[in-house]
Amino acid sequence: MKSPGEFMEILAAYDLTRSYRDAAKICGVSHNTVRSYVKARQEGAQAPVARQRGRMTDPFLPQMISWVEQSRGKIRGDVVHEKLLALGFTGCERTTRTTLAELKAKYRARNVRVHRPWTPEPGLWLQFDYGDGPVVDGVKTVLFVAWLAFSRFRIVIALRDKTMPSVFAALDRTFRLIGGIPTYILTDNEKTVTIEHAAGIPVRNAQIVAFSRHYSTSMQTCIPADPASKGGVENAVKIAKADLVPKETNLLPEYRSFAELEAACEAFMEEVNSRVHRATLEIPKDMLRVLERPRLHPVPETPVTASFGHTRQVPPNTPMITFEQSRYSVPHTLMGEMVWVRGTETEVVIVHVGDAGPVEVARHKDTLPGTPAIIDAHFPPAPSGALERVIRPTNKAEEEFLALGAALWLKEAADAGTQKIRHKMERAVTLAKVLGTDEVDKGLGSAAAHHRFTHEDLCSIVNTAGGTGHTTRATRTVTDQGQWLSQGTGSWANFGTTPTTAPTTDPVVDGDFEGALDER
Repeated sequence: MKSPGEFMEILAAYDLTRSYRDAAKICGVSHNTVRSYVKARQEGAQAPVARQRGRMTDPFLPQMISWVEQSRGKIRGDVVHEKLLALGFTGCERTTRTTLAELKAKYRARNVRVHRPWTPEPGLWLQFDYGDGPVVDGVKTVLFVAWLAFSRFRIVIALRDKTMPSVFAALDRTFRLIGGIPTYILTDNEKTVTIEHAAGIPVRNAQIVAFSRHYSTSMQTCIPADPASKGGVENAVKIAKADLVPKETNLLPEYRSFAELEAACEAFMEEVNSRVHRATLEIPKDMLRVLERPRLHPVPETPVTASFGHTRQVPPNTPMITFEQSRYSVPHTLMGEMVWVRGTETEVVIVHVGDAGPVEVARHKDTLPGTPAIIDAHFPPAPSGALERVIRPTNKAEEEFLALGAALWLKEAADAGTQKIRHKMERAVTLAKVLGTDEVDKGLGSAAAHHRFTHEDLCSIVNTAGGTGHTTRATRTVTDQGQWLSQGTGSWANFGTTPTTAPTTDPVVDGDFEGALDER
């Protein structure tokens, strides 16, 4: 059906050309359309209206509407088409899907959920949920995310699991981070919170009831399969996963340890709570400090420890505890402190309760008695042993010698049992002052590599490496053998033979003896 403007354009084009086909080409319509519009004008009638043809699915509309209502708009097109074929429908599946899409759209329009803006009171609501964390050391982690409804203050804590003790520790730490406890806490229907539903009423877990009583708060759960009832924390979980879990979209590196993940969570909380929130146009941590924290309940000094297991006292001289006849390590900073230990089917979990609340400090695989479970990071750096001696100067002379870069020479010379090693060190320092540190450093390195530890060896290596440039005395080479002062070797030619002539009384010098031999 054409609009009034298009109707007038068609008539104007016909008046201009007086041809149905030419007017149709100008307006981009069929010449039959132009003819019908001109005829209607001549007869003084209204513009013709397009006829609505019926669909092949019209006889089956009541059944299709019933199926959409029963499935709450979830039924698929192929399922509806199969049912229609059984009722005698002869159309194609595309016709079925087109009609079904219109029926679903009408159903959703009638049953859409209307969201009313929520204006929470300060200090009243806290929501928490979980998100899939990154894989650390081959183990999948969990992100515990809490969200204060009024101030939009967010808390992200990395957990190793979602067991009751871990949840209690995370909630206690959350309360201490925000500096108080809200009146209501809203979460999902996890088994740690809700055991089952009876006639639509959630049956609470007895441990969570004791937890709520200890902290003077009320634990509430949202309606099953209705995440919109706690949309604030759902959005916080989405943002935390996008910024903390390594993916191809954020190019984050893998976490090498659980401590790195905890540090990343701390940095994320500091960032998101220190910038202006787009909904309130306020900084969340400022709203928490000024408006919401004064309305929160105080946090008990003693946290809930009933589910943390058994207590163990860490010895003051070794960070090891005993649990079920086996020994497990804890961070050395907890020596002399009390910790809580509990066992699962395959692991042993150790928790320490400090000023920041309960914190999991170690998690070990079950081990056998006599085989202690040790994590190297729990111990401070070990002192150097017999095979790892550290070279440290103890006086000024040693500092000057080691400043030459002569640590290798000192170690090799000491291992070789070099005598008067300190005297050689002093002479090397003196030589460096004359020839330069670099030359002596290279010489000491060569001497250590070839196990030549005398001072003469050092001087020879330095002079050989540097040529004659380091000699301090001028030299002159004598090429005339007649002027050489060294004795000849000609007198040794007849050594061991019987002389044929009588010896003379005149002394014969080496040169004459050599001449006589030459004459013979």
